[in-house]
Amino acid sequence: MKLLIIDDNEAVLRSLKLVFTGVFDHVVTAKNPQLLPAMLSAGDVDAVLLDMNFNTCRLDGSDGLFWLTRIKSSPSAPAVVLITAFGDVPLAVEAMKRGAEDFVTKPWDNDDLIDKLNRAMEKCRMKKAEQSAVSEANLYRERADERKNMTLEEIKADHINNVVKECGGNLTLAASRLGINRQTLYNQMKKPPHTHMK
Repeated sequence: MKLLIIDDNEAVLRSLKLVFTGVFDHVVTAKNPQLLPAMLSAGDVDAVLLDMNFNTCRLDGSDGLFWLTRIKSSPSAPAVVLITAFGDVPLAVEAMKRGAEDFVTKPWDNDDLIDKLNRAMEKCRMKKAEQSAVSEANLYRERADERKNMTLEEIKADHINNVVKECGGNLTLAASRLGINRQTLYNQMKKPPHTHMK
């Protein structure tokens, strides 16, 4: 598992790295949130622990909200837990409405922080699994709707094409899966497309 910690306070980064050494396989820290897009590009980050403020002239949490939105805009976005000062709690709650999994206040309790990150990753995994299931169901429904208007020959040809595609174009394997010999499969694939009467 890989954790990314973004905080502009060097002492906080050092302390957090010590907390998570041995808990996560990889712990990467950065002071500058501008590095986030590059650090997330490989898609191997499981969780981001994100500070809410990076600009000493503006401590309204808008930096944290901006980077939270950027992180969560990716379909494979990691879990995000915000780390914030006590006064930022209402802001952190708002950030959770925008996609953050949780938040923790400074000063933090180590065990509580580890627990929150683990729960955040589990919540994120479940959300992704749910989205994937919904996408599959929608695709299945679309294909079922398409099939309603297809002839038996078109359904058969569609099924053959899908099996061949699943077998990576290997006709011997596809024929075996279809329960026919390779020559019969080849003959079926050579048939001109049959369009049904409107």
